[in-house]
Amino acid sequence: MTRWTVVVPVKGTADAKSRLDASEALATAIALDTVVAAVSVARVIVVTSAGTGSELEAGSGPGSAPPSGPVFVDAGAEVVVDPGGGLNAAIRAGLEAAGADGAELSNGVAVLLGDLPALLPSELLAALTEAERHPLAFVSDADGEGTVLITATGGAAHTPSFGAGSRAAHLAAGYVELDVAAESGLRRDVDTPDDLGALAERVGAYTKAALQRN
Repeated sequence: MTRWTVVVPVKGTADAKSRLDASEALATAIALDTVVAAVSVARVIVVTSAGTGSELEAGSGPGSAPPSGPVFVDAGAEVVVDPGGGLNAAIRAGLEAAGADGAELSNGVAVLLGDLPALLPSELLAALTEAERHPLAFVSDADGEGTVLITATGGAAHTPSFGAGSRAAHLAAGYVELDVAAESGLRRDVDTPDDLGALAERVGAYTKAALQRN
């Protein structure tokens, strides 16, 4: 069975979700729900801006008390400082960290976007299990234009091409598209208020609490 490391790039600021018009706390809550789901099935490396990770306000967690300390570390993830230069540069920093401890820790490396507040651990695990059949694979977003997950196994090298038209870019780079249902939380990234509203009660506990507070 493949042992996975999942790199999750997270800006963790309101600027990172300007189209969503999200507060810093909401943006971080969305990322935290994504990370919480991922750490259930894999080693997780979060790449984020220096100082990010403790922005959730009092009462924003699923319980009555806020998380203490850097929230991504508290969730069980490792944290790498975003070097700047955009999303793909952050991903490359995470991929470098993923390989720093040697292949014995993981023989599968994935990149998962950090804006999937309805992601279930079982959905991610199913996709990673299917990805074991391919050196390079990916999952597109629900719109079929972007990418939410890329995977590499057996020492295959990633070519991250996130951004506009990333589905086509990843196909051109040799990634095999995995068949994941459009309604899966894995494919439901949130870029706009409509995206978030459409998920309704499906969002994770941190996102739900942040929305209730707003």
